[in-house]
Amino acid sequence: MSKLLALLSLALCWAMLTGEWLNQIKPLKLKNHGRRAKSIFRYGFDHLRNIVLNLEQKSDEFLHALQFLSST
Repeated sequence: MSKLLALLSLALCWAMLTGEWLNQIKPLKLKNHGRRAKSIFRYGFDHLRNIVLNLEQKSDEFLHALQFLSST
């Protein structure tokens, strides 16, 4: 159980940091009420999910995402 919790914590941090990094490169749009269209976590999670689901075409991006995770 503790290993699963550790793995989920790592995935959460990876998605969150990726979302923050992507938000610096291309900021999320703000809605009329001032909130973002997506959360930072969701932005990073969607990006990582897109890479993993299309791994054959995006192997370079996957390696870059892994390097980003190891530098934190």
